[in-house]
Amino acid sequence: MTTTTTPPAAPAKARRRPLSEWWNRLSRVQQWGVLIPLVALVYLLPVLNPPLITTQPGYDFPIAMFEVARYALVAIGLNIVVGQAGLLDLGYVGFFAIGAYVMALFTSPDSSLAKLPFLVVLPIAMVVTMIFGVILGTPTLRLRGDYLAIVTLGFGEIVRLLADNIDPLRGNRGFQGVGHPPGTKADGSPLFNNTDGIPWYWLCVTIIIVILFVVGNLERSRVGRAWVAIRDDEDAAEIMGVPTFKFKIWAFVGGAAVGGLSGALYAGQLGFVNNQKFDVVTSMLFLAAVILGGAGNKVGVLLGAIVVAYVPLRFQAIAEYKYLIFGLALIVLMIFRPQGLLGARQRLLAYGRQAYQRLLGKGEQVSSDGSLATDNQGERA
Repeated sequence: MTTTTTPPAAPAKARRRPLSEWWNRLSRVQQWGVLIPLVALVYLLPVLNPPLITTQPGYDFPIAMFEVARYALVAIGLNIVVGQAGLLDLGYVGFFAIGAYVMALFTSPDSSLAKLPFLVVLPIAMVVTMIFGVILGTPTLRLRGDYLAIVTLGFGEIVRLLADNIDPLRGNRGFQGVGHPPGTKADGSPLFNNTDGIPWYWLCVTIIIVILFVVGNLERSRVGRAWVAIRDDEDAAEIMGVPTFKFKIWAFVGGAAVGGLSGALYAGQLGFVNNQKFDVVTSMLFLAAVILGGAGNKVGVLLGAIVVAYVPLRFQAIAEYKYLIFGLALIVLMIFRPQGLLGARQRLLAYGRQAYQRLLGKGEQVSSDGSLATDNQGERA
Protein backbone atom coordinates (compact mmCIF):
# COMPACT_ATOMS: atom_id res chain seq x y z
CA MET A 1 0.00 0.00 0.00
CA THR A 2 1.45 3.26 -1.08
CA THR A 3 0.73 6.53 0.57
CA THR A 4 0.79 9.84 -1.21
CA THR A 5 1.86 12.93 0.55
CA THR A 6 0.63 16.30 -0.42
CA PRO A 7 3.55 18.55 -1.32
CA PRO A 8 3.82 21.58 0.88
CA ALA A 9 2.29 24.69 -0.55
CA ALA A 10 4.70 27.13 -2.05
CA PRO A 11 5.36 29.95 0.33
CA ALA A 12 3.59 33.13 -0.54
CA LYS A 13 5.72 35.76 -2.09
CA ALA A 14 7.13 37.86 0.67
CA ARG A 15 5.66 41.29 0.61
CA ARG A 16 7.98 44.17 1.37
CA ARG A 17 7.16 45.79 4.65
CA PRO A 18 6.18 49.43 4.06
CA LEU A 19 8.20 52.13 5.77
CA SER A 20 5.23 53.20 7.90
CA GLU A 21 4.80 49.68 9.30
CA TRP A 22 8.51 49.46 10.11
CA TRP A 23 8.32 52.82 11.88
CA ASN A 24 5.27 51.84 13.93
CA ARG A 25 6.96 48.64 15.12
CA LEU A 26 9.73 50.66 16.72
CA SER A 27 9.55 51.57 20.39
CA ARG A 28 9.45 55.18 21.51
CA VAL A 29 13.16 55.08 22.40
CA GLN A 30 14.07 53.68 18.98
CA GLN A 31 11.94 56.31 17.26
CA TRP A 32 13.69 59.07 19.19
CA GLY A 33 17.01 57.52 18.19
CA VAL A 34 16.00 58.04 14.56
CA LEU A 35 14.36 61.43 15.01
CA ILE A 36 17.13 63.23 16.91
CA PRO A 37 19.79 62.90 14.14
CA LEU A 38 17.11 63.73 11.55
CA VAL A 39 16.11 66.91 13.41
CA ALA A 40 19.78 67.88 13.76
CA LEU A 41 20.18 67.48 9.99
CA VAL A 42 17.09 69.63 9.40
CA TYR A 43 18.58 72.40 11.54
CA LEU A 44 21.89 72.22 9.65
CA LEU A 45 20.39 72.32 6.16
CA PRO A 46 20.80 76.08 5.51
CA VAL A 47 24.36 75.95 6.86
CA LEU A 48 25.40 72.91 4.82
CA ASN A 49 23.67 74.13 1.64
CA PRO A 50 23.81 70.69 -0.07
CA PRO A 51 24.61 71.02 -3.80
CA LEU A 52 21.78 68.69 -4.85
CA ILE A 53 19.00 70.72 -3.24
CA THR A 54 20.43 74.23 -3.20
CA THR A 55 18.38 76.99 -4.80
CA GLN A 56 21.38 79.17 -5.53
CA PRO A 57 22.29 81.19 -7.53
CA GLY A 58 18.66 81.82 -8.48
CA TYR A 59 17.39 82.20 -4.89
CA ASP A 60 19.11 82.52 -1.53
CA PHE A 61 19.06 79.05 0.03
CA PRO A 62 18.59 80.02 3.74
CA ILE A 63 15.70 82.32 2.77
CA ALA A 64 14.25 79.48 0.68
CA MET A 65 14.47 77.15 3.68
CA PHE A 66 12.62 79.70 5.80
CA GLU A 67 9.90 79.89 3.13
CA VAL A 68 9.58 76.10 3.26
CA ALA A 69 9.41 76.15 7.08
CA ARG A 70 6.81 78.93 6.97
CA TYR A 71 4.62 76.92 4.60
CA ALA A 72 5.07 73.88 6.83
CA LEU A 73 3.83 75.84 9.85
CA VAL A 74 0.83 77.09 7.88
CA ALA A 75 0.06 73.56 6.69
CA ILE A 76 0.10 72.23 10.26
CA GLY A 77 -2.43 74.86 11.31
CA LEU A 78 -4.68 74.31 8.31
CA ASN A 79 -4.46 70.56 8.84
CA ILE A 80 -6.15 70.98 12.22
CA VAL A 81 -9.17 72.46 10.45
CA VAL A 82 -9.24 70.47 7.21
CA GLY A 83 -7.46 67.24 8.09
CA GLN A 84 -8.47 66.63 11.69
CA ALA A 85 -11.97 68.12 11.89
CA GLY A 86 -12.87 67.79 8.21
CA LEU A 87 -13.88 71.45 7.77
CA LEU A 88 -13.17 72.81 4.28
CA ASP A 89 -11.57 76.21 4.86
CA LEU A 90 -10.76 78.16 1.68
CA GLY A 91 -10.02 81.45 3.45
CA TYR A 92 -7.24 80.41 5.80
CA VAL A 93 -5.07 83.19 4.38
CA GLY A 94 -7.33 85.59 6.33
CA PHE A 95 -5.91 84.35 9.65
CA PHE A 96 -2.42 84.49 8.18
CA ALA A 97 -3.03 88.12 7.18
CA ILE A 98 -4.42 89.06 10.61
CA GLY A 99 -1.29 87.75 12.31
CA ALA A 100 0.93 89.68 9.93
CA TYR A 101 -1.00 92.92 10.44
CA VAL A 102 -1.00 92.56 14.22
CA MET A 103 2.79 92.27 14.11
CA ALA A 104 3.03 95.30 11.83
CA LEU A 105 0.66 97.45 13.90
CA PHE A 106 2.55 96.85 17.15
CA THR A 107 6.13 97.00 15.86
CA SER A 108 6.30 99.18 12.71
CA PRO A 109 7.18 102.90 13.01
CA ASP A 110 4.46 103.56 10.40
CA SER A 111 1.81 102.58 12.94
CA SER A 112 0.39 104.94 15.55
CA LEU A 113 -0.08 102.17 18.14
CA ALA A 114 2.29 101.59 21.03
CA LYS A 115 5.45 99.73 20.08
CA LEU A 116 6.01 96.35 21.71
CA PRO A 117 8.85 93.79 21.48
CA PHE A 118 8.58 91.15 18.79
CA LEU A 119 8.38 88.23 21.23
CA VAL A 120 5.55 89.96 23.11
CA VAL A 121 3.55 90.53 19.92
CA LEU A 122 3.77 86.86 18.85
CA PRO A 123 1.28 85.62 21.50
CA ILE A 124 -0.84 88.75 20.96
CA ALA A 125 -1.10 87.87 17.26
CA MET A 126 -2.21 84.35 18.19
CA VAL A 127 -4.85 85.62 20.63
CA VAL A 128 -6.24 88.14 18.14
CA THR A 129 -6.54 85.50 15.41
CA MET A 130 -8.20 83.13 17.87
CA ILE A 131 -10.79 85.83 18.61
CA PHE A 132 -11.42 86.24 14.90
CA GLY A 133 -11.71 82.45 14.65
CA VAL A 134 -14.50 82.52 17.21
CA ILE A 135 -16.17 85.49 15.48
CA LEU A 136 -16.11 83.69 12.12
CA GLY A 137 -16.83 80.21 13.42
CA THR A 138 -19.77 80.92 15.72
CA PRO A 139 -22.25 81.90 12.99
CA THR A 140 -20.81 79.81 10.15
CA LEU A 141 -19.75 76.42 11.53
CA ARG A 142 -23.33 75.21 11.53
CA LEU A 143 -22.90 75.11 7.75
CA ARG A 144 -21.31 72.16 6.01
CA GLY A 145 -19.48 71.30 2.82
CA ASP A 146 -19.65 73.77 -0.05
CA TYR A 147 -21.56 76.34 1.99
CA LEU A 148 -18.85 76.46 4.64
CA ALA A 149 -16.18 76.66 1.94
CA ILE A 150 -17.89 79.67 0.31
CA VAL A 151 -18.25 81.50 3.62
CA THR A 152 -14.59 80.96 4.57
CA LEU A 153 -13.51 82.05 1.10
CA GLY A 154 -15.48 85.25 1.59
CA PHE A 155 -13.81 85.79 4.98
CA GLY A 156 -10.36 85.69 3.40
CA GLU A 157 -11.39 88.23 0.78
CA ILE A 158 -13.03 90.48 3.39
CA VAL A 159 -9.77 90.65 5.35
CA ARG A 160 -7.83 91.61 2.22
CA LEU A 161 -10.38 94.25 1.18
CA LEU A 162 -10.48 95.74 4.67
CA ALA A 163 -6.70 96.06 4.59
CA ASP A 164 -7.06 97.87 1.27
CA ASN A 165 -9.82 100.26 2.31
CA ILE A 166 -9.27 101.04 6.02
CA ASP A 167 -6.82 103.91 6.18
CA PRO A 168 -4.97 102.87 9.40
CA LEU A 169 -4.03 99.60 7.65
CA ARG A 170 -2.37 101.68 4.90
CA GLY A 171 -3.57 99.60 1.94
CA ASN A 172 -0.91 99.17 -0.74
CA ARG A 173 1.53 101.50 1.06
CA GLY A 174 1.87 98.98 3.85
CA PHE A 175 4.07 99.03 6.93
CA GLN A 176 7.84 99.19 6.76
CA GLY A 177 10.38 98.39 9.43
CA VAL A 178 8.34 95.59 11.04
CA GLY A 179 10.01 94.35 14.22
CA HIS A 180 12.21 91.30 14.64
CA PRO A 181 13.44 89.18 17.59
CA PRO A 182 16.23 90.54 19.79
CA GLY A 183 19.86 89.60 19.46
CA THR A 184 23.03 90.94 17.83
CA LYS A 185 25.98 89.41 16.03
CA ALA A 186 29.62 89.85 17.04
CA ASP A 187 29.91 92.95 14.85
CA GLY A 188 26.89 94.56 16.52
CA SER A 189 24.49 94.06 13.62
CA PRO A 190 21.05 92.54 14.31
CA LEU A 191 20.98 88.76 14.45
CA PHE A 192 17.57 88.66 12.78
CA ASN A 193 17.49 90.66 9.56
CA ASN A 194 15.87 90.48 6.15
CA THR A 195 18.90 89.13 4.30
CA ASP A 196 20.00 86.27 6.60
CA GLY A 197 17.44 83.48 6.64
CA ILE A 198 19.32 81.10 8.96
CA PRO A 199 18.13 82.54 12.33
CA TRP A 200 14.58 82.85 11.00
CA TYR A 201 14.69 79.27 9.78
CA TRP A 202 15.93 77.99 13.14
CA LEU A 203 13.23 79.95 14.97
CA CYS A 204 10.50 78.66 12.66
CA VAL A 205 11.68 75.03 12.87
CA THR A 206 11.76 75.26 16.68
CA ILE A 207 8.19 76.58 16.71
CA ILE A 208 7.13 73.79 14.32
CA ILE A 209 8.53 71.15 16.69
CA VAL A 210 6.65 72.68 19.64
CA ILE A 211 3.41 72.91 17.63
CA LEU A 212 3.80 69.29 16.48
CA PHE A 213 4.07 68.15 20.11
CA VAL A 214 0.95 70.11 21.04
CA VAL A 215 -1.04 68.90 18.03
CA GLY A 216 0.11 65.32 18.58
CA ASN A 217 -1.10 65.36 22.17
CA LEU A 218 -4.41 66.86 21.03
CA GLU A 219 -4.86 64.09 18.47
CA ARG A 220 -4.50 61.44 21.17
CA SER A 221 -6.85 63.23 23.56
CA ARG A 222 -10.63 63.39 23.79
CA VAL A 223 -10.52 66.46 21.55
CA GLY A 224 -8.69 64.62 18.79
CA ARG A 225 -11.07 61.67 18.94
CA ALA A 226 -14.00 64.07 18.67
CA TRP A 227 -12.43 65.74 15.63
CA VAL A 228 -11.96 62.40 13.89
CA ALA A 229 -15.55 61.43 14.66
CA ILE A 230 -16.81 64.71 13.20
CA ARG A 231 -14.62 64.30 10.12
CA ASP A 232 -15.84 60.77 9.44
CA ASP A 233 -19.56 61.33 10.09
CA GLU A 234 -20.81 64.42 11.86
CA ASP A 235 -24.39 63.14 12.22
CA ALA A 236 -23.24 59.90 13.80
CA ALA A 237 -20.94 61.81 16.15
CA GLU A 238 -23.85 64.04 17.19
CA ILE A 239 -26.06 61.03 17.86
CA MET A 240 -23.35 59.45 20.00
CA GLY A 241 -23.25 62.53 22.23
CA VAL A 242 -20.28 64.44 20.80
CA PRO A 243 -20.89 68.21 21.06
CA THR A 244 -19.88 68.72 17.45
CA PHE A 245 -20.32 72.49 17.31
CA LYS A 246 -18.08 73.06 20.33
CA PHE A 247 -15.30 70.88 18.96
CA LYS A 248 -15.54 72.47 15.52
CA ILE A 249 -15.07 75.85 17.16
CA TRP A 250 -12.02 74.50 18.97
CA ALA A 251 -10.57 73.25 15.68
CA PHE A 252 -11.19 76.60 14.02
CA VAL A 253 -9.64 78.50 16.92
CA GLY A 254 -6.60 76.23 17.09
CA GLY A 255 -6.00 76.47 13.37
CA ALA A 256 -6.44 80.25 13.49
CA ALA A 257 -3.84 80.58 16.25
CA VAL A 258 -1.20 78.73 14.21
CA GLY A 259 -2.14 80.74 11.12
CA GLY A 260 -1.72 84.02 13.00
CA LEU A 261 1.63 82.86 14.39
CA SER A 262 2.92 82.02 10.91
CA GLY A 263 1.72 85.38 9.58
CA ALA A 264 3.54 87.23 12.36
CA LEU A 265 6.78 85.37 11.57
CA TYR A 266 6.37 86.16 7.89
CA ALA A 267 5.89 89.86 8.62
CA GLY A 268 8.97 89.97 10.85
CA GLN A 269 11.24 88.26 8.34
CA LEU A 270 10.06 90.30 5.37
CA GLY A 271 10.03 93.55 7.33
CA PHE A 272 7.17 94.86 5.22
CA VAL A 273 3.44 94.16 5.17
CA ASN A 274 0.78 95.28 2.71
CA ASN A 275 -2.36 93.78 1.20
CA GLN A 276 -0.73 92.16 -1.83
CA LYS A 277 0.32 88.82 -0.32
CA PHE A 278 -3.02 87.69 1.11
CA ASP A 279 -5.09 86.83 -1.94
CA VAL A 280 -7.14 83.75 -2.82
CA VAL A 281 -4.27 82.22 -4.78
CA THR A 282 -2.09 82.14 -1.66
CA SER A 283 -4.91 80.47 0.26
CA MET A 284 -5.21 77.83 -2.46
CA LEU A 285 -1.48 77.09 -2.18
CA PHE A 286 -1.89 76.57 1.56
CA LEU A 287 -4.74 74.15 0.92
CA ALA A 288 -2.78 72.40 -1.85
CA ALA A 289 0.03 71.67 0.63
CA VAL A 290 -2.42 69.89 2.94
CA ILE A 291 -4.20 67.94 0.19
CA LEU A 292 -1.01 66.92 -1.62
CA GLY A 293 0.67 65.67 1.52
CA GLY A 294 -2.35 63.94 3.01
CA ALA A 295 -4.99 65.69 5.10
CA GLY A 296 -4.99 64.42 8.67
CA ASN A 297 -1.35 63.31 8.67
CA LYS A 298 1.15 65.70 10.26
CA VAL A 299 4.13 64.26 8.42
CA GLY A 300 2.13 64.24 5.20
CA VAL A 301 1.26 67.93 5.34
CA LEU A 302 4.90 68.75 6.07
CA LEU A 303 5.83 66.84 2.91
CA GLY A 304 3.13 68.67 0.96
CA ALA A 305 4.39 72.04 2.21
CA ILE A 306 7.92 71.16 1.13
CA VAL A 307 6.68 70.31 -2.37
CA VAL A 308 4.54 73.45 -2.72
CA ALA A 309 7.14 75.89 -1.34
CA TYR A 310 10.44 74.35 -2.44
CA VAL A 311 9.84 73.22 -6.02
CA PRO A 312 9.15 76.70 -7.50
CA LEU A 313 12.22 78.10 -5.70
CA ARG A 314 14.45 75.22 -6.80
CA PHE A 315 13.36 75.21 -10.42
CA GLN A 316 13.03 78.87 -11.33
CA ALA A 317 12.30 78.03 -14.98
CA ILE A 318 8.95 76.46 -14.06
CA ALA A 319 8.06 78.85 -11.23
CA GLU A 320 5.58 80.80 -13.37
CA TYR A 321 3.77 77.54 -14.19
CA LYS A 322 3.54 76.36 -10.58
CA TYR A 323 -0.24 76.79 -10.37
CA LEU A 324 -0.73 74.70 -13.51
CA ILE A 325 1.68 72.04 -12.25
CA PHE A 326 0.11 71.81 -8.79
CA GLY A 327 -3.37 71.73 -10.35
CA LEU A 328 -2.42 68.80 -12.58
CA ALA A 329 -0.71 67.09 -9.64
CA LEU A 330 -3.89 67.40 -7.57
CA ILE A 331 -5.97 65.92 -10.40
CA VAL A 332 -3.61 62.96 -10.77
CA LEU A 333 -3.49 62.51 -7.00
CA MET A 334 -7.27 62.51 -6.66
CA ILE A 335 -7.49 59.79 -9.34
CA PHE A 336 -4.74 57.44 -8.17
CA ARG A 337 -4.21 58.29 -4.49
CA PRO A 338 -7.10 60.33 -3.07
CA GLN A 339 -5.73 60.10 0.47
CA GLY A 340 -2.66 62.16 -0.52
CA LEU A 341 1.01 61.21 -0.47
CA LEU A 342 0.63 60.04 3.14
CA GLY A 343 -2.83 59.16 4.41
CA ALA A 344 -4.34 59.94 7.80
CA ARG A 345 -3.61 57.46 10.57
CA GLN A 346 -6.13 55.50 12.59
CA ARG A 347 -5.01 56.91 15.91
CA LEU A 348 -8.12 57.06 18.05
CA LEU A 349 -6.51 55.69 21.21
CA ALA A 350 -3.91 57.24 23.47
CA TYR A 351 -2.00 53.94 23.24
CA GLY A 352 -3.00 53.12 19.67
CA ARG A 353 0.36 51.59 18.78
CA GLN A 354 0.17 48.98 21.54
CA ALA A 355 -3.46 48.20 20.72
CA TYR A 356 -2.72 47.60 17.04
CA GLN A 357 0.31 45.49 17.92
CA ARG A 358 -1.67 43.25 20.26
CA LEU A 359 -4.80 42.91 18.11
CA LEU A 360 -3.32 42.73 14.62
CA GLY A 361 0.30 41.87 15.17
CA LYS A 362 1.48 44.93 13.26
CA GLY A 363 1.75 48.66 13.62
CA GLU A 364 -0.88 51.31 12.98
CA GLN A 365 -2.28 51.60 9.49
CA VAL A 366 -3.32 54.63 7.52
CA SER A 367 -7.06 55.15 7.46
CA SER A 368 -7.27 55.68 3.71
CA ASP A 369 -9.22 53.54 1.34
CA GLY A 370 -6.07 52.95 -0.66
CA SER A 371 -4.19 51.22 2.16
CA LEU A 372 -7.14 49.11 3.20
CA ALA A 373 -7.75 48.13 -0.38
CA THR A 374 -4.11 47.16 -0.75
CA ASP A 375 -4.29 44.89 2.29
CA ASN A 376 -7.49 43.28 1.03
CA GLN A 377 -5.99 42.74 -2.40
CA GLY A 378 -2.96 41.18 -0.83
CA GLU A 379 -5.18 38.77 1.13
CA ARG A 380 -7.23 37.92 -1.95
CA ALA A 381 -4.08 37.31 -3.95
